[in-house]
Amino acid sequence: MTTVLTLSGSPSPDSRSTFLVSTVAARLHDLGIDNRSLDVRDIPAHDLLHARFDSPAIVDLVNEVQRADAIVIGTPIYKAAYSGVLKALLDVLPQTAFHDKLILPVATGGSPAHFLAVDYALKPVLSALGARHILSTLFATEAQLVRNADRGYVFADEVRTRLDDAVEQLMQGVVGKARQAGNMRSNIRNNAPGTVAGNMRSAGPFERPRTRAAAGA
Repeated sequence: MTTVLTLSGSPSPDSRSTFLVSTVAARLHDLGIDNRSLDVRDIPAHDLLHARFDSPAIVDLVNEVQRADAIVIGTPIYKAAYSGVLKALLDVLPQTAFHDKLILPVATGGSPAHFLAVDYALKPVLSALGARHILSTLFATEAQLVRNADRGYVFADEVRTRLDDAVEQLMQGVVGKARQAGNMRSNIRNNAPGTVAGNMRSAGPFERPRTRAAAGA
């Protein structure tokens, strides 16, 4: 089963980036995609700061990342960089943790200029961790996510449109990745020794391929 991991890298439980990541997770759930949520605040600070790779929380984090087919990574942009706690979390992951993973960056900032921080600060780190399939960033400014009386947020129309597009891209990527994996498994089974295709592949250059019927004749 395809699994998406949503990872919030904000130190605040009710931040705009956390809300945006949670909304993506809810959309995926409504579409029938299995998704798991992790929050950087769920991991003890001393485990991150001291890089305790053997701590239960970090072991669980690594296992969740390994199981995921796609990862949604959210962060606020502070002083032209992504959050320090997210960097601490990324630093405890294995070098190839994001290999063959589909990545959707989600970020919020004070102005549109903060969007650039994702390209020159976050994406190089994701690439260093093996990511080769990074989708377009879902970004919103403070003015586009306005807090309401229920401590939630109200989307501006342009953010809602970008959110719909991001979820659609993620769905297409996840479905395509699952289909590719299914085709690969099918090819492996069809070309396994004992199958007609497998026997034909294993025949020598001057041998007639032996099918099951021929072998029993």
